[in-house]
Amino acid sequence: MRGMFSTAQQALYRQQYQRQGYLVLPGFKSLAEVAALRARAEAIVAALHMSAQRSVFSTDDQARGSSDAEFLASAESVHCFFEPEAFDVQGQLRQTPSASINKIGHALHDLDPVFDAFSHGVDLAVVADIVGLQAPQLWQSMHIFKPPDIGGEVRWHQDASFLATAPDSVTGFWFALDDAHRDNGCLWVQPGGHLGPLRERFVRDGQATRMLALDATPWPRAGEADTLPVEVPAGSLVVLHGLLPHWSAPNRSDRWRQAYTLHATDGRATYARDNWLQRPTLALRGFVG
Repeated sequence: MRGMFSTAQQALYRQQYQRQGYLVLPGFKSLAEVAALRARAEAIVAALHMSAQRSVFSTDDQARGSSDAEFLASAESVHCFFEPEAFDVQGQLRQTPSASINKIGHALHDLDPVFDAFSHGVDLAVVADIVGLQAPQLWQSMHIFKPPDIGGEVRWHQDASFLATAPDSVTGFWFALDDAHRDNGCLWVQPGGHLGPLRERFVRDGQATRMLALDATPWPRAGEADTLPVEVPAGSLVVLHGLLPHWSAPNRSDRWRQAYTLHATDGRATYARDNWLQRPTLALRGFVG
């Protein structure tokens, strides 16, 4: 899959994306590239000072509008966030730090050389153009650990809730760093769901955040006829339309389900001033240059 795509391939991918709201590109990254990213994430966690960073990340908390200072600051830095089940009642880790982390975010793609190299390149620029991003700007990156036994659920959501633009343009680039299956918490999507409304917005007012309800359309339910699991091998790239509902279950297996995500918008669109993620000092970049 590496390298440029033929004109026919690009047309096919564009049609699939416009119809389904997502695109699966197996083998987009080599296993060596995947291994290098995982090793670098492990090194970041190994260097973590537990007394300095103990923030927990949960999409349930986010849905209620709960954010701490580390979360907001991570827009222009690199922070580690723990799984809700990582700590016992005494506040001690139940297992090793690397098996307790929910994610690292949100400026890895700009501030870490290994993640920078993984996040940029002509191939990604071509994919961005195929899905309609003519002037891509990379806003955030996340290394998602989804560790065995305690990997948390990511509730049904739309990425446009968090990085709104006018017109809608946010696009997710989700890289599988492990083989992703139903038993270890793979993505689930609602094909064609991107043609529906934006249900909610996660907005910021100073240091406060809240989730605003916009539309009462029910969320899908995994396993129903209109949803599909996205089971992919390590190295795959899944591209997600900003309005596509997607979800992943908790990981209660004995296997990891690590992933790396990038979120980009089109520079021709207007980025909302009340999005939680703002970058007043860190310049935005595209996939190349």
